[in-house]
Amino acid sequence: MGRGNNRPRRGSLQVWPRKRAKSQNVRIGSWKDSGKTQLSGFAGYKIGMTQISYINKVQGARGRNKELVTPATIIECPPLKLFSIRFYKRSPYGNRIVSEHLVKNPDKHLERRIYMPKQHQEKQIEKYDDIRILCSTQPYLTSLSKKSPELIEIAISGPLDKKLEFAKSLANKEIKASDVLQESQIIDVHAVTKGKGLQGAVKRFGVALKQKKSEKKKRSTGNLGAFTPRKVLFTVAHPGQMGYHTRTEFNKPIIKISNELEKINPKQGFTRYGFIKNEYVLIRGSTPGPSKRLIKMTNPQRNNKPLNIELRMIKK
Repeated sequence: MGRGNNRPRRGSLQVWPRKRAKSQNVRIGSWKDSGKTQLSGFAGYKIGMTQISYINKVQGARGRNKELVTPATIIECPPLKLFSIRFYKRSPYGNRIVSEHLVKNPDKHLERRIYMPKQHQEKQIEKYDDIRILCSTQPYLTSLSKKSPELIEIAISGPLDKKLEFAKSLANKEIKASDVLQESQIIDVHAVTKGKGLQGAVKRFGVALKQKKSEKKKRSTGNLGAFTPRKVLFTVAHPGQMGYHTRTEFNKPIIKISNELEKINPKQGFTRYGFIKNEYVLIRGSTPGPSKRLIKMTNPQRNNKPLNIELRMIKK
């Protein structure tokens, strides 16, 4: 992989193993409690990127009160529908579901995704440690061609004694992005990155090209390791899967949440997507994945101050 210890290693081991994600519906391992009785996250579909200009009003910032330009990601957020309420109980092996209560008249499109039981027997649970809800997306309300919704589990923030009452209040209602997220809020973004298939060591890990007179190959790894032990370590750069990995990006500020479609939709629609038909969220910077990818937005795991900016213009 290199010549001695003259430089850092090629490729980070922080995101190992580099294998394909099991599903585009990313699993979220932990949720941050905001203290208020509300949902801890939301989901939408990535449309693409645009350019915005804004005035930074953060105290002490270098570009304070100046008009700045930055890239931003547009995410369409059709309303979510409640499917079930899950009751969890802590155990030595982690939280386990002890009961699940389905709502009446769930979304008819869920039959495309899961088997819908005609009769559901609910267990009466006296003690539980946590409550989460299972929601279904509505991709048929967007310009996407698919009809099958995704089932997304979302945690509820706040005290335990108020979670059940809050979860029941969401039954037979459409949950909008503006009910969960706020402008200038800092969020974490979870998604599956673009898939690039099988790639070599140079593109996958950034290994330097060999010299002109090197033997055999020019874009391969120069050294596979020591003679003893007689094995190749997993840290050695090899060809393999690149992209389509589950990734989380921390502390992404929300610039705007709006349903003013005439201000965001270009005349010809967005490339490889179409027109926005629901509420949309504008996030500063990039997010993982191509257009049409499912994006999950949650409360930030790392504490950060909310953004204080004034939006000027969105480039169509």
